[in-house]
Amino acid sequence: MASREQWNSKAGFLMAAVGSAVGLGNMWRFSYLTAEGGGAAFVALYLVFTLMVGLPVMLAELTVGRGSGKSPIQALAHYANGVTGGVAWKLLGVVFVAAGFLILAYYGVIAGWTVRYAGEALMGFGADPAAHFGEISQGIDAFLFHVVFMAVTVWIVRSGVTTGIERVSLFAMPLLFVLVIGIAVYASTLDGVGPGYAYYLNADFANALSTKVAVDAAGQAFFSLSLGMGAMLTYASYLGRDHDLPVESAIIATADFGVAFLAGLMVFPLIFALGLQSDVLGLESDGSTIGALFVALPKAFAGMGDAGRVVGFLFFLALVVGALTSAISLLEVVVSAAIDGLGWERSRAAIVMGAAITLLGAAAASSTDVLGVMDGVANNLFLVGGGLGLAIFVGWLMKDPIAEARTGDRQGWLTGWLFLLRFVVPAVLLWVLWNSVPATLDSIAGLFR
Repeated sequence: MASREQWNSKAGFLMAAVGSAVGLGNMWRFSYLTAEGGGAAFVALYLVFTLMVGLPVMLAELTVGRGSGKSPIQALAHYANGVTGGVAWKLLGVVFVAAGFLILAYYGVIAGWTVRYAGEALMGFGADPAAHFGEISQGIDAFLFHVVFMAVTVWIVRSGVTTGIERVSLFAMPLLFVLVIGIAVYASTLDGVGPGYAYYLNADFANALSTKVAVDAAGQAFFSLSLGMGAMLTYASYLGRDHDLPVESAIIATADFGVAFLAGLMVFPLIFALGLQSDVLGLESDGSTIGALFVALPKAFAGMGDAGRVVGFLFFLALVVGALTSAISLLEVVVSAAIDGLGWERSRAAIVMGAAITLLGAAAASSTDVLGVMDGVANNLFLVGGGLGLAIFVGWLMKDPIAEARTGDRQGWLTGWLFLLRFVVPAVLLWVLWNSVPATLDSIAGLFR
């Protein structure tokens, strides 16, 4: 078997890892959660959960990945010998791979929407964005654009870690930062943006401390960093021992937060400057966050005239870039597992697994209700459960995780990391599960009523 690939540079790894974390959730979900959850107060709460939960779990994934040099299933088996439960911990790796498989199946459908909207933006959005979204968000059109997006994702992953994933990430992530900053600066020049900033950055601490908002903040801190799905673990398996994992974890988390925060600074000024806030708030109150993204914003761009075509294209191009870099990491989790576990060549693994994921995506393309249930199952059950299992394994069962995580003799804040991983992370994730699983199970049951 050929030796395992390695990243060509630290910058390549960081751009790929940031690309995995930065996705569609950053470009919209963080913004509306911030606005509805207390503004600056929600941001403060989100940052607390990132420090308490997100960073510890990320460092755990990076540690297991780098130390084993293997994909999720094989990595857990590598460290499971001699610990309580033994190789049964391989099942945790199976959960990671299953999560990547399931998430990419519906994520590719949403990404297909962004590809279509980027093209349509240049021609100008129609008079009724809501009706248009209803027509193209499910059915054969949705599936065909899903296929196109997945074909590009498979081609990149098939090309390899350095010539495919790293090369694309080194180009795509700087492009994404430029697009987001550019649109945010442009939005700040429009008349009537003040209320948009005020709505986004209000400081309502009473609202932020409610159970629902706190659960949302914890969930966003966890989900937005691509945790619990094995993506960071897999990317770290291509690292050498010279990488400073605690520092690189902080860099990834900071970049992820930066894109999410800037996204709000470009979205809400645009919406309020054009007087469309009632449309957005109405959609959000119905729980249609995807609708707000693909209905209210196209309406805003249409109201800007010719300038809206350019801004709309650049905005949806940014969504495409963010979706692509995240999709690459999800497929790499599955492909790497097939290479390590089945002995397949990369090309075969990428094509076969990509095709299987694309076929499963047909279910999400057939109905937005099915897509929503798949999203709930993946986020509320697979990711949180996977993160909880990893925190327990690394925190309590893995032999000397601090030695595995550190670079050289510098220990830094790793003692504190282990404390958080053992006590704080499990408590928070159990609390998130307690508050989110009932709604998830109810949504599953709703498909059969």
